[in-house]
Amino acid sequence: MAVLKALEGDKLERALERLRNPAPGSKIEAARDFGIDLTLLMENLKLSPAQRAEQMLAACQAADQLRGIALRRRK
Repeated sequence: MAVLKALEGDKLERALERLRNPAPGSKIEAARDFGIDLTLLMENLKLSPAQRAEQMLAACQAADQLRGIALRRRK
């Protein structure tokens, strides 16, 4: 089974450059123009897939806690 790693070196720099300066007419440009915050994607590309999964899990746990607080306040 392949181990997924964070982008590094030239691959990371190329990806970041494409996000900083999207090609005219590209889907990245369309996403930016629509209002997508590409800086969040840029920061996530610097993380390994495992680190991104950990962040997602932490966000889900925080959302569950907030949901529980909101439900208790309704009663």
